[in-house]
Amino acid sequence: MNDATDALSGSPSSPGNRRPAVIDGRAAAPGGAMADAEFDFLARLVHGRTGIMVRPEKRQMLCSRLERRVRALRLSGFAAYCDHLESDLGAAEIEELVNAVTTNLTHFFREKHHFDHLAKHALPAVRRRLEAERSRRLRIWSAGCSTGQEPYSIAMTMLAHGSEIAKWDARILASDVDSSVVEHASAGRYPADQADGIPETYRKRFTRRLRDGALEMAEELKRHIAFKPLNLIEPWPVKGPFQIIFCRNVVIYFDKPTQAVLFDRFAELMPIGGWLYIGHSESLFKVTDRFRLIGSTIYQKVA
Repeated sequence: MNDATDALSGSPSSPGNRRPAVIDGRAAAPGGAMADAEFDFLARLVHGRTGIMVRPEKRQMLCSRLERRVRALRLSGFAAYCDHLESDLGAAEIEELVNAVTTNLTHFFREKHHFDHLAKHALPAVRRRLEAERSRRLRIWSAGCSTGQEPYSIAMTMLAHGSEIAKWDARILASDVDSSVVEHASAGRYPADQADGIPETYRKRFTRRLRDGALEMAEELKRHIAFKPLNLIEPWPVKGPFQIIFCRNVVIYFDKPTQAVLFDRFAELMPIGGWLYIGHSESLFKVTDRFRLIGSTIYQKVA
């Protein structure tokens, strides 16, 4: 979905992530179920690699999603899958594990009030600041971009805001820990029923209808977006500054210490006054004091 502490970035074979020795070589639980020790190992591994907390009530979800990987690898069960992850061949499977457990639920212009604020307040404020600095470098980050609807919505809002922005050095970094959804997002093609949230004026200007009825995002949008696989708890190959960051419905899966580290790192890449948008179920209360609340889940950097 990240530079966290060493405890959050260990390899599968590090002491903080290894399964208890008691289950090494154990057969899969009856009926293909996931044993407690197997779940604990996989949950620790997912947390260590992504910061995502897989809670006990999500065991069935984890089981159903990983059953496909067990079958694809022709393994006998979850115990064998855990053994595989710890083997020399396991490194290649980590990406598949991460892709399997991440949730990718999104749509165009989700939480519309964020895009209204972006158009009416954030972009005008950033433009005034850049003009005062005699700069045309605008950077926006869609962190946890999923299948791409969010960064395309940002790009439509940005380009519709003013014709001069299209001539600027304006770029949107769209990143996600799930490499498969990043690939889907970069293609920019969506079934027609997924485009219902796009305002009609934007749909006419920024999309085109394909022969199969799907919609494709315009090259005008794609030119301004760079899609990259990126893990938020690992080192970031980005420099900033980012005047605007969207990180919505991502940290809800993180514990508070991981959230604190993440938002501090975001703050380091933003100028004072930079804008941060988070999800409707998320809050920075008792997480960080480097942002002040402006409106519903909209923050501005102050320190």
